[in-house]
Amino acid sequence: MKFLDLAKVYVRSGAGGNGAISFRREKYIEHGGPDGGDGGRGGDVVVEAVDGLNTLIDFRYQQHFFARNGQGGMGRQRTGRGGEDIVLRVPVGTEILDEDEETVVADMTEVGQRVVLAKGGNGGFGNLHFKTSTNQAPRRSNPGQPGVERTLWLRLKLIADVGLLGLPNAGKSTFLAATSNARPKIADYPFTTLVPNLGVVGVDGGEFVVADIPGLIEGAHEGRGIGDRFLGHVERCGALLHLVDGTSEDVAGDYRTVITELEMYGGGLVDKPRLTVLNKADAVAEDELPVRLQALSEACGAEVMQMSGATGQGVTEVLRALRRMIRPEAAEPEGAAWTPL
Repeated sequence: MKFLDLAKVYVRSGAGGNGAISFRREKYIEHGGPDGGDGGRGGDVVVEAVDGLNTLIDFRYQQHFFARNGQGGMGRQRTGRGGEDIVLRVPVGTEILDEDEETVVADMTEVGQRVVLAKGGNGGFGNLHFKTSTNQAPRRSNPGQPGVERTLWLRLKLIADVGLLGLPNAGKSTFLAATSNARPKIADYPFTTLVPNLGVVGVDGGEFVVADIPGLIEGAHEGRGIGDRFLGHVERCGALLHLVDGTSEDVAGDYRTVITELEMYGGGLVDKPRLTVLNKADAVAEDELPVRLQALSEACGAEVMQMSGATGQGVTEVLRALRRMIRPEAAEPEGAAWTPL
């Protein structure tokens, strides 16, 4: 299934049915009178967050969603049938934006959450409704209210506990593949990851969800490379794991490149709890490793960790540190650890 995290849709709720003008004309009934019923209510356009979806690909092939109109009222005081609602089923984490792509209409963060995007029109009153003591035979009724038309944007932001950050080829996909059942594409060239990937990681008997997004490069906020449009998928994360390629000649520069892109993007990403790790430690010479750890530590102003996603060196310690960041109350059972898949 292809991944799609942004879609434009056009919705229209149903119009209400018109009220009826009708009079009783029955044999042996001396006094007739108005008996026109009210029109039925138009259907709503509803969005619902459902389990089992992680893409908006369905909305690439269908963009128009129109609810049914209400039925008109009828004689014998019969009310018209209401129009059926139409339901847009979206993944959990989907934001509904107005046409300006900025105003948030709804944020679907829980399974089963339902929001009415366009309310159906009310049905019109039949002439029975207008009967009074001085007007025994009204010949008027109300038309139904029209439906509501809206143009909306659906933007998916994956819900994960930890978001992976780093330059292309920093080892993010290797880390995700080694610690979870996710199977992202891994190769020795940049931008092997073109869409976000989710994986469930377990350590010390606990689990959390990790999101891997395509790598950032300098100028991503200006659209260079794949750009920064996938950064929205880590906005909801409780913590960020920033992987820096240990084989790079300038680990401090690589670190600052990613942090600059986070600052330019905004959204509070740069202020989130962040763990910085020097990856691919197994491929760095022993005498060079302390130098690069020191340079990276000075660049980020905090202690950094080291690991190798390929060999598993230091992975358990990194996972435990992440778990402490997102779930400080969780205790670490003695002897428990992460087991390579």
